Amino acid sequence: MDIDGTLLDSRGQVPEENVRAVVEAARRGIEIVLVTGRRFDFARPIADALPCDLHLIVSNGALIKSKSGETHQQLLLPSRTARQVIEATAEFRSNAAVVFDRPLARQIILEKVEWDDPFRGGYFRKNREYIAEVSPLADCLNGEDPIQVLFTGACRPIRKAMRELAALPTASDFTLALTEYEARDFSILDVLRPGVTKGVTLKEWARRRGIAREEIMAIGDNWNDREMLDFAGLPVVMANSVAELKSLGWAMTLSNDECGVAAAINTYALKKI
Repeated sequence: MDIDGTLLDSRGQVPEENVRAVVEAARRGIEIVLVTGRRFDFARPIADALPCDLHLIVSNGALIKSKSGETHQQLLLPSRTARQVIEATAEFRSNAAVVFDRPLARQIILEKVEWDDPFRGGYFRKNREYIAEVSPLADCLNGEDPIQVLFTGACRPIRKAMRELAALPTASDFTLALTEYEARDFSILDVLRPGVTKGVTLKEWARRRGIAREEIMAIGDNWNDREMLDFAGLPVVMANSVAELKSLGWAMTLSNDECGVAAAINTYALKKI
């Protein structure tokens, strides 16, 4: 399941009803995987709120980690490609960050941190211990491959950044993953290694675990969940999903403020057991 807009309600909390349903599913032998655009350290508190064994696919498929932080798979963006992306997007430099798979400090590098930014200030303050400034931003790319280049901000400029990146002659050197929250006028655009998506990495994890596609239920709400939902034998979209996902004829559960994850688990997973 996805985290933001799916497992979490609109206040950013895990409803107790969702916790109970996830824990009961795990107790009955269902494997739980959180599949999110978040970095591992930003997703870990959510995993810790679920008192059961689980794994995490984070950074939109770039990493697979255990709840304790053991890395099972790492698909990084080549440093050279990250530099090309940054150099081609000067207009969006204030929206850009480079994210690394590092312990604690200097995971998120920005050219300048606006702690009171109306869109991103809350995230910056929550992740203060992981953030550093490097100017110019490309100087943080000193040979170590990052997880991703990240653009965040209002929907319109981030959409423009996505169009410009998709039009580059080198666009085949990376994958773009968009997450939008239109009601908040906030977007996240991840630039990842070619071929990296939530769906591709979920497929690889299922292969390793010997789980058939038909035995997988996926729950999501946003553009970056599309490939994961496409792969799953039973895709379930949230009632608060972006319109495109709700138009595809997949099963739909309640909204994230109505404990839609618990409703999906109780209806489609525990019922079958």
